[in-house]
Amino acid sequence: MDLRLKDKRALVTGSSRGLGYATALALAKEGCQVAINGRDEAKIKNTAEKLSQETGVKVIGLAGDVAAAEVPAKLVEQTAAALGGLDILITNTGGPAAGSIDSLDEAAWQRGVDLCLMAHVRLIKAALPYLRKSQEASILTVTSYSVKQPIPNLLISNSVRAATVGLTKSLALELGKEGIRVNSILPGWTETERVTELMTVRATANHSSVEDETRKQAEQSAFGRMATPEEFANAATFLVSPAAAYITGVMLTVDGGTVKGTL
Repeated sequence: MDLRLKDKRALVTGSSRGLGYATALALAKEGCQVAINGRDEAKIKNTAEKLSQETGVKVIGLAGDVAAAEVPAKLVEQTAAALGGLDILITNTGGPAAGSIDSLDEAAWQRGVDLCLMAHVRLIKAALPYLRKSQEASILTVTSYSVKQPIPNLLISNSVRAATVGLTKSLALELGKEGIRVNSILPGWTETERVTELMTVRATANHSSVEDETRKQAEQSAFGRMATPEEFANAATFLVSPAAAYITGVMLTVDGGTVKGTL
């Protein structure tokens, strides 16, 4: 299938590693020009060079913490200037602090809101003037399957990401008349650095090993394993592509059957 992504222009935030990186790579392999983002300037520049060399397309690296109020608009403006516009926006962020209602202070909650809700709001708001000029504009928010099935000890993520799903559905209805599609992917447990960090926290709390905690979590999926970043990226690449032109307002779980509900 031709996804019709050649020469499209995309911004993928949170893409120096993990799900964001895998998605940026998949888009670039389809011929899409990509702006990637991470907090470490040297790392993101090196990553962009690596992706460009590997795929033969234009990839630029933009440094900045998307949780900071002034950064999202700056990233969008830099992307549009470097690529000559914007067709695809993928708002991916890191995860907030783990913990319970007793262990999480107000600063952690505020950081979670800025990272897992307001970063999406600010990126989308800044990108809309450019997306409105595109003939095939698409927005994808990256959230978590926790909005359907809360994950123990991830109270902030469970709470705040649900708001981003509400944002996504609302914008799909609001922007559909302008031809702008808005969807979300709700990933399950995937073999990323972030998941390794969470398994380390669990291992410490349970006096076990990272390997044991990873195995126990993987057994919750229908396949008995975690996803690879590439499996997530394949779904994301299709969903933002013109090949998915009649799909909007979808909250797609890419979780290997971990969510046990039917809706």
